[in-house]
Amino acid sequence: MMLAPCLPLVFLHGWGLTSAVWAATMARFSPEVFRQAIDLPGYGDSPSITPYRVEALADAVAASITRPTALIGWSLGGMVAQALAARHPHKVARLVLVSTSPAFAARPDWPHAMAPALLDEFAHSLAEDFRATLLRFLSLQARGGDAARAVQGQLREQLRTQSQPKPADLAAGLELLRTVDLRDQAGRVGCPTLVVHGARDLLCPPEAGKWLALHLPNARLALHERAAHAPFLSHPDWCVAILKDFLHG
Repeated sequence: MMLAPCLPLVFLHGWGLTSAVWAATMARFSPEVFRQAIDLPGYGDSPSITPYRVEALADAVAASITRPTALIGWSLGGMVAQALAARHPHKVARLVLVSTSPAFAARPDWPHAMAPALLDEFAHSLAEDFRATLLRFLSLQARGGDAARAVQGQLREQLRTQSQPKPADLAAGLELLRTVDLRDQAGRVGCPTLVVHGARDLLCPPEAGKWLALHLPNARLALHERAAHAPFLSHPDWCVAILKDFLHG
């Protein structure tokens, strides 16, 4: 089935990994559809930027987008995608937010998130052994959902074969997860949006996805009851089917 009108697809990855994590998902679309997975600044082939702020990351990615696109962001990439859609609405025709949140760290008025102490612990251990910290983070992404062992194996293999980001960029990314709060920008994201979430996500609670679907002006939620933080790896058939349905709608 062809996408009409051949809307380009741009994929953004999460913290600690690179654009290659999307390879299997991208392969499920027709080769006639333009597909691009972009490395966030400091990852893969993308140079780092200073200051390492979510707005700067959004602007850097936007510079690589030359026409209205379907922007698909996972986890940290989904946070960047939210900022990009708010700052550059003419570049985002459709938005897909996978296992992401407007704010990853809990606050007094925002319980749908990780405890700040957990992110602080990751930041501390990152300085001591960044590879062990990455492996632990990847294990949390798979835990709780179907095919947890297989997903964890895929993520570990991705980490083994990719070029390694610098510890300073990893630390800066963790700081974004700890500090960024985009809730006040939700009303500026007017494009059609699909929020994809797993009900067993241990890093980004499903309530965060429900909040996005409720507060983004033109959004709907697709929730898999048995998926964790990487539904496009644990349930690829379901994930690609809902993506194609949304992009054709």
